[in-house]
Amino acid sequence: MGGERQHYYGKHGTPQKYDPTFKGPIYNRGCTDVICCVFLLLAIVGYVAVGIIAWTHGDPRKVIYPTDSRGEFCGQKGTKNENKPFLFYFNIVNCASPLVLLEFQCPTPQICVEKCPDRYLTYLNAHRSQDFEYYKQFCVPGFQNNKGVAEVLRDGDCPAVLTPSKPLAQRCFPDIHSHKGVLMVGNETTYEDGHGFRKNITELVEGAKKANGVLEARQLAMRIFEDYTVSWYWIIIGLVIAMVLSLLFIVLLRFLAGIMVWVMIVMVILVLGYGIFHCYMEYARLRGEAGSDISLVDLGFQTDLRVYLHLRQTWMAFMIILSVLEVIIILLLIFLRKRILIAIALIKEASRAVGYVMCSLLYPLVTFFLLCLCIAYWASTAIFLSTSNEAVYKIFNETACSVAGKTCNPETFPSSNESRLCPGAHCQFAFYGGESTYHRALLGLQIFNAFMFFWLANFVLALGQVTLAGAFASYYWALNKPDDLPAFPLFSAFGRALRWGPRYHTGSLAFGSLILAIVQIIRVILEYLDQRLKAAENKFAKFLMTCLKCCFWCLEKFIRFLNRNAYIMIAIYGTNFCTSARNAFFLLMRNIIRVAVLDKVTDFLLLLGKLLIVGSVGILAFFFFTHRIRIVQDTAPPLNYYWVPILTVIIGSYLIAHGFFSVYGMCVDTLFLCFCEDLERNDGSQERPYFMSPELRDILLKESAEEEGKRGEVE
Repeated sequence: MGGERQHYYGKHGTPQKYDPTFKGPIYNRGCTDVICCVFLLLAIVGYVAVGIIAWTHGDPRKVIYPTDSRGEFCGQKGTKNENKPFLFYFNIVNCASPLVLLEFQCPTPQICVEKCPDRYLTYLNAHRSQDFEYYKQFCVPGFQNNKGVAEVLRDGDCPAVLTPSKPLAQRCFPDIHSHKGVLMVGNETTYEDGHGFRKNITELVEGAKKANGVLEARQLAMRIFEDYTVSWYWIIIGLVIAMVLSLLFIVLLRFLAGIMVWVMIVMVILVLGYGIFHCYMEYARLRGEAGSDISLVDLGFQTDLRVYLHLRQTWMAFMIILSVLEVIIILLLIFLRKRILIAIALIKEASRAVGYVMCSLLYPLVTFFLLCLCIAYWASTAIFLSTSNEAVYKIFNETACSVAGKTCNPETFPSSNESRLCPGAHCQFAFYGGESTYHRALLGLQIFNAFMFFWLANFVLALGQVTLAGAFASYYWALNKPDDLPAFPLFSAFGRALRWGPRYHTGSLAFGSLILAIVQIIRVILEYLDQRLKAAENKFAKFLMTCLKCCFWCLEKFIRFLNRNAYIMIAIYGTNFCTSARNAFFLLMRNIIRVAVLDKVTDFLLLLGKLLIVGSVGILAFFFFTHRIRIVQDTAPPLNYYWVPILTVIIGSYLIAHGFFSVYGMCVDTLFLCFCEDLERNDGSQERPYFMSPELRDILLKESAEEEGKRGEVE
């Protein structure tokens, strides 16, 4: 058949000589959107320069280690504070908020200590007693006992009082607990402040009361980390099972597409049905049990999610959600039953295309690897930029002072005028900042870092889409399948998409990803402004911000849709981005009914496949980690929160299934767009035969004829 074909007719009816070695409609390609390619290269060079500057000035230790009043890190190896990992506050009462503590701006001297104090002790009592050696470790480094008590306390050389404390985020907080409804520190409800007065524990609580939330978050994080340490290998096994199931499903689709689609539909309905049945049984089992009728609102948020499973309302909510999903899926299947047959034909054709380009199933690993590189570079650059500030020292005083809060130099402060104006003031480390040009540009550099991350991440995704589209388009536009296919269609498509030369399209990919990155960075800025405006009472500003966020969300979704189809046209014709986007958009608009009832039905069926794999693996993980499988009941590890590995397995399984099915999705979209183009350009005659396979031609052209007949009847 290929030997009989002599010409291919171009878009405007211009005959072009048929090349039997050509694997697509247009073979005279040119390098497209060169300017955007140059911009991308220059932006990457600038991004590397920003990274070098950040790595030169940044210091991640500022995030890892707490810093004392002299700006020295606590617990850092190779320094004099190596064995002093905890930060101790002389007077925790002066710290009115834990936010002040976490930002190192508490107006009291702070030193690095080997361990937090474990007893009540005042400087007056410890002075000239056997406890003084213990007390000295909480005084400033190099303290010599050559001053009077009043001078030591005035100069801030030692704290006035020690209270029992425990480390939290490498900082010493009072060991506050409740006993029979009474707040206590250690075994006391009051404490001596070191100046001869006794104070209530509630004053200590004011200094660290909101740290309880930080403490609970830290405890939750530690328990989650413990769960990962004992269950990580079972999580990996669950993800391997998901990968095997996904691969098996894809392979079976290659040979049994029709049967597998119907099996998938039935299995999804059965899995949801079993979920509804299980929720009902749990709901019925809890009837009459003490505490099971408490509402979710009354219970509030609990870090131990197992508590919710003892409430009837929880299982009722699960049952309603699953029932709604079940009804929606069944109704869609009833109304789309005829379209499902057509979608199965398209999936069969996609299965054949994937079968001839089997290495395409492994391409998501390339995309995943490149995205990991983008994320790693962005995260490291962001950390180094955020820690490239200089240490800023400020004047702190416990009483009112005219110069309090001003910057100072700790080396010259004792002999300065400020120290004479405020005799009890201290020049101590406050935070990291700076007033230089570089420091003022840090916010802009962070925005540029985020923008480049979006641009490069979208470029990587675009590269994957163009590569897969080029490989599957070469399959569709081959007259004699698979004889006319190139030896390595995936590698050929990858080379056309990425490499620089007269037939490649790096610039077009850069253009499309640039547009999407601009919209995404605008959305990030809007989210930032929205957070800043939350405290405002201007309802119009909030309404305007909500409208803008909604509009740009819709715009991003539309650009994603347009880019995906534009990349397919780039892979087919080699035209620039704007031309490809315009042609793809109008081609889809001319075939809007097919897009709605065929392409989207196929996407729906592939979504059911993902849900089937995720649901199956998720149910297996649930029964395993909750010790409900008797055969391996003793094998499952003991956990603080069994939802941690279960959610990890479910999310990981979805990502794995999405990676495999995304290849099918791209294949279906490419074949569908090629089919619409083929239908417009050719008429099935000997001079202009269809490129589509006979099986696809029979069912799709039959459907087109039926649609034309229905239109005629309506008219």
